[in-house]
Amino acid sequence: MIRGALTGIKENLIVVVVASLAAGLAFGQVADAGTKALLRAAVVPILFLMIYPMMINIDLKEVLNVPEHALPVGLSLLVNFGVVPLLAVVLARAFFAGSAEYALGLYFVALIPTSGMTAAWTGLADGDLESALVAMAVNLLVAVAVLPAYLSVLVPASVGFDPTALYRQLAQVVVVPMVAGNVTRRLLRRRYGADGFERLKPTLGGLSSLGVMLIVFVAMAMRSTQILADPLASVSTVVPLVVLYAAVLVVGSVLGRLFLDPARTVALVYATSMRNLSIAVAVVVAAPAISAEAVLPIALAYVIQPPLGAVYMHYRRDVVGEGLSLREAAADIV
Repeated sequence: MIRGALTGIKENLIVVVVASLAAGLAFGQVADAGTKALLRAAVVPILFLMIYPMMINIDLKEVLNVPEHALPVGLSLLVNFGVVPLLAVVLARAFFAGSAEYALGLYFVALIPTSGMTAAWTGLADGDLESALVAMAVNLLVAVAVLPAYLSVLVPASVGFDPTALYRQLAQVVVVPMVAGNVTRRLLRRRYGADGFERLKPTLGGLSSLGVMLIVFVAMAMRSTQILADPLASVSTVVPLVVLYAAVLVVGSVLGRLFLDPARTVALVYATSMRNLSIAVAVVVAAPAISAEAVLPIALAYVIQPPLGAVYMHYRRDVVGEGLSLREAAADIV
């Protein structure tokens, strides 16, 4: 029964994600400060639930073989620290010329790439999870080095930034689950054999999907007040975010088609389109000089990013995976 429920969540993830968004926004309107504090404390355990099952399928020695994944990782760095910041500057000037706070929030969305969801979505979309994991680690470490330099150019006032927060997040959502998953993988293969281990994979994918559902709900509930406080401002802020995400998705897909195989293309798309919104919020909140309004674009990105991940996953799995064209897939839906 539990296995069936988990498989159902995985197979209907896009519906589950949208329902979680709506439920989180509604719950956040009635939740008190104490409840939201409990939700905040649950973020790290939920991220572990989301990533750990995926890590069980990975051989740690292969993950650490960086040269083997040099091309997708190099392309992800080019997109994340070349293309995306440039797009953010153009969009900020076009949409937020009169609001430095909203522009700053957009910059933080653009400048901190990859999150725990990068690995989860890559695995769910049958992409190259090892490439995604290497790209996550490298991009987050590079972000530590280049973020202050980028901000010094884009932001007139100095912004306080603690690199240890980034390392702590990386350890919590990548390194610890990676080590635990590798140990679990060895134990499971020793106990059940290769065939038995393969039969466990659908359940592991369902557990990761459950983690995605929970983290979407928690993120929306924690930021419901900001998102729904001023609907008109929220709508105007969403437009450049949608353009940014759509452009990054297209760039990643095109580069992947030109230079990579399909599995690594999936890894590249998720390593560039998924932004580390949790770290972005933490950095903004920790800097006293930054207005609270800068949080709004980051909060609204939570509304865009999970459905984007789910839609692309279904496109890769149900359209590309089935050998269908978009026209044929649309005809099947109709």
